[in-house]
Amino acid sequence: MLRIYDARTDESVVAAPARRALTRVEAHAPGFGTTTLRVLLIADVLARALEIGGTPVWAVLAAEEQVAELRASAAALGVRPFEDRRDVGPEFAGAQLIHVVSRGDEATGGIRLDVAPVDSADAVGAPGDIDPATLRLALLAHLRSEPVHLTPDALADAGSALAHWRRSVAVWAAQPSRPVPEGVRQELRAAWEDDLNLPAVLDVLRRVETLDGLPDGARFETYAYADRILGLELTREIGSLT
Repeated sequence: MLRIYDARTDESVVAAPARRALTRVEAHAPGFGTTTLRVLLIADVLARALEIGGTPVWAVLAAEEQVAELRASAAALGVRPFEDRRDVGPEFAGAQLIHVVSRGDEATGGIRLDVAPVDSADAVGAPGDIDPATLRLALLAHLRSEPVHLTPDALADAGSALAHWRRSVAVWAAQPSRPVPEGVRQELRAAWEDDLNLPAVLDVLRRVETLDGLPDGARFETYAYADRILGLELTREIGSLT
């Protein structure tokens, strides 16, 4: 069961207390920048986690400035489309509401999920000139409550890790498929259901990569399963190796 820390009440709460009831995830974007993109990314991951748990999600964007640029950058980052908050109708008034906001921003009612800021001053050209998938992994490597300091070295490490995993997944995909080990599946879900602990999800993948006795087909299925949350397109290189 997904639990998240509500900054409004300073308590850990169940993200969707009413089973299979509609939950509205509202991402607040008062401006444009890497911190705002991180807010949208966390909202995207939250929506993915809720959907895997069987909760229908309505993702909404609350933005007033540079909306077109923001949507384009979010799409490049692998964030699925959000609807415009101005299109919210009265039929959704009773939906569970989770606000995803940059730390310090306000939101009325519902659960408030705070996202710590991103400092990208040392990352040349950020965010527009950074490979979006690399940026996504670099941001996912930190707890949402932790500020992120993007540097060229951090981005280079994320890019190398992403390329390595995509190549590995392509190699494993050539072997017979095997199910995700149940213990590994439980570890992955326990990680992301603990306040979206994505660094713990990545740690599980690193361990699975070298786990003794695990068939490559099971490694492939594990990475594909985790990517439903991570959204890193880890299977993109399948069929490209000769």
